[in-house]
Amino acid sequence: MGETCAFLVKGADPSLTDAAVHALVIRLTGGSEGGDLLAVEDYRAGADDVPAVMDACRTPPFLTDSRVVVLREANAMSAEDVALVAGYLAEPLESTVLVVAWGGGRVPAVLDKALRAAGAEVVDASAPTGAKRRAEWLASRIADRNLRFDPAARERLADHLGEDVERLEGILSSLEATWGAGTKVSVAELEPFLGSAGDVPPWDLTDAIDRGDVAGALRFLARMTGAGGRHALGVMATLHSHFSQMLALDGSGAGTDAAAAEILGFSGGSAAFRASKLRRQAAKLGSARIARAISLLADADLDLKGGTGWPPELVMEVLVARLSRLVAQRAPARRG
Repeated sequence: MGETCAFLVKGADPSLTDAAVHALVIRLTGGSEGGDLLAVEDYRAGADDVPAVMDACRTPPFLTDSRVVVLREANAMSAEDVALVAGYLAEPLESTVLVVAWGGGRVPAVLDKALRAAGAEVVDASAPTGAKRRAEWLASRIADRNLRFDPAARERLADHLGEDVERLEGILSSLEATWGAGTKVSVAELEPFLGSAGDVPPWDLTDAIDRGDVAGALRFLARMTGAGGRHALGVMATLHSHFSQMLALDGSGAGTDAAAAEILGFSGGSAAFRASKLRRQAAKLGSARIARAISLLADADLDLKGGTGWPPELVMEVLVARLSRLVAQRAPARRG
């Protein structure tokens, strides 16, 4: 089982935290949620008596070599209960592994210090960000479920979920219950379990507009306002910021990505990358089309605030289509 006496599972989303705890217990027990050599006891701080949980941690296992004690919803503990857990971690029982599942918010300093002193391993159950990290996370969750996805099915699932990764466990559970562990899942077997498409990050929409991809931009808009639940004014703010940043760079003389990042006030590791995309797109569009985009945004903003009788969804669809077509148009010839 290893020498680690405690684990801290951190994540604000209950479904992701529970999934991480499940995977950890499987890992600790060698492939099942219990066994001849390991007992698993599951408690919730919000419903169970924490002193009794600590007594379970201090009690040697009966008829087994070791015990895993899972304390869920630990962020619901009182200060007194936190002190009890910290006290146990100062002198943990060698045959017990304590798994502390912490929801939203910071871990109290006294517990954090006790976990560090005990050599606890931290498991990050937060929603993955970035396409690469989401792909790695998706692969690990599929492996934990002992399901084998062919490449097309894996790509379809990742595209469908978008940022709504908390929906993954329900889909995997349904697949496993229907087809059985070890099954190779194809797109045809996956499709009936997908439901509606999940949310996507804002840059999927702006990237599609920047490519002049009308159909793709409208599809991403629908996912943002549908599964994503984003209000039309929120999407408008994203688009206004995107084109206003290009307007700031237009005619600024910024000859490098670093100079563009400074003008835009970007900082951090991704500053140069973000500035580079905007600088290249501003140069591609030119002053006339950037000004036209700003005009389209202003008109749509007035329409959202009662300028027409159109519903917000239609206003945004027309705006996104117009912006995408504007980008796809050939730049006006320069007079020389």
